[in-house]
Amino acid sequence: MLDRNRTDDSNDAVPSGQDLAPDDGTEAARRRRRAQFLRELHEAKELRNRVQPRRARAERMRQAMRMRTFRW
Repeated sequence: MLDRNRTDDSNDAVPSGQDLAPDDGTEAARRRRRAQFLRELHEAKELRNRVQPRRARAERMRQAMRMRTFRW
């Protein structure tokens, strides 16, 4: 299981033995950080929906209304 309280990500560091262009390493690190952020955001939204079911239901209704009134 992942440690959600951990703030440092040792996976972002590019090992010195690899000869990568600077853009490749920073792009890969950026993608890893973005993926981690999106996972945590999704988890936070699920938690909020569990602890606030009435608000979550209202949000689903608003989203459904937006989707019904959206023109393709």
